[in-house]
Amino acid sequence: MIGNAALRTAGTVAVDERTDKPGIVMGSEGRYVQLRPPWGGMEWDVPPEVLRQPTRIETLRATVSTDDTADLA
Repeated sequence: MIGNAALRTAGTVAVDERTDKPGIVMGSEGRYVQLRPPWGGMEWDVPPEVLRQPTRIETLRATVSTDDTADLA
């Protein structure tokens, strides 16, 4: 679980513990944090209590995916 509000700010990488999927924090709606896959796609809602800080490798993978996608634009 991510207890620090700074880790839930837009642009931060977080992991949904229910699925172990990493996502980029896009914002929040009500009590939910909205994540989007690093490579693009549909956002999904995550209760904040099931978010966790990514490992270093998860952060690296998400960052590389984002950079690769930007090169395609």
